[in-house]
Amino acid sequence: MSELTDVWFRRFRRVAQPRLRLVCLPHAGGAASMFRTWPQWLPEDVELLGACYPGRQDRLGDPCVTEMGVLADALTGALLPLAERPLALFGHSMGASVAFEVAHRLEHRHGVVPGVVFVSGQQPPARYRNSRAHLRGDEGLLAEVDRLGGDGTRFLDSPEMRELLMPAIRGDFALMGNYRPEPGLRIGAPVEAWVGDADCDVTVEETRAWAEATTGPFGFRVFSGDHFYLTSGTEELARRINERLALTAAAVTP
Repeated sequence: MSELTDVWFRRFRRVAQPRLRLVCLPHAGGAASMFRTWPQWLPEDVELLGACYPGRQDRLGDPCVTEMGVLADALTGALLPLAERPLALFGHSMGASVAFEVAHRLEHRHGVVPGVVFVSGQQPPARYRNSRAHLRGDEGLLAEVDRLGGDGTRFLDSPEMRELLMPAIRGDFALMGNYRPEPGLRIGAPVEAWVGDADCDVTVEETRAWAEATTGPFGFRVFSGDHFYLTSGTEELARRINERLALTAAAVTP
């Protein structure tokens, strides 16, 4: 990988000649490490990478990015050296919007069409609702984080961890608060839109509307769980990912 790629992505499985690369983009306040256990569920010829946004983990000293265009441009540039092999993108919540924007840049600026884009727990561009949570004080912002749930909220009980994590959380919520998707934006890559049946932030109807964001094939699935269904149902999630990746690999095999 290039130096730029090493900055923006953590490789959780290295494969000399991967069948494809699955690139995962975390939610607001999330980190690449949320995907570190996923290799155990994936085929051995699938290389797994997690996006490392600035302002957390080993990029704690880097300033957070609060504009979608800046983040998507940087991630797109860092992915280009990996595009000699088929790419699949998986994004959850904020990461789904980032994955869509990156996929659009890869296709329309560089002629690289991902084999599939998984968008999880997020409204599609045409129905995106901006949150103003980043304008609240710390307690108000934490209340929004608690509302969405997820295992990561337990770390915020510690004042020391809260001090470390809050800048990234606020920065990511600001990014999504500032996000204004370009009207009519569509990609050619197949899209798989997934949601938990008890998601408090995204409806099943909104998830189905991701079909409007692609000119390619569209798939839709509802899982059991809340906004962070993917942390409790990893085995089923991985099975569904593998089924779709198998189709992707078959489509790109000469």
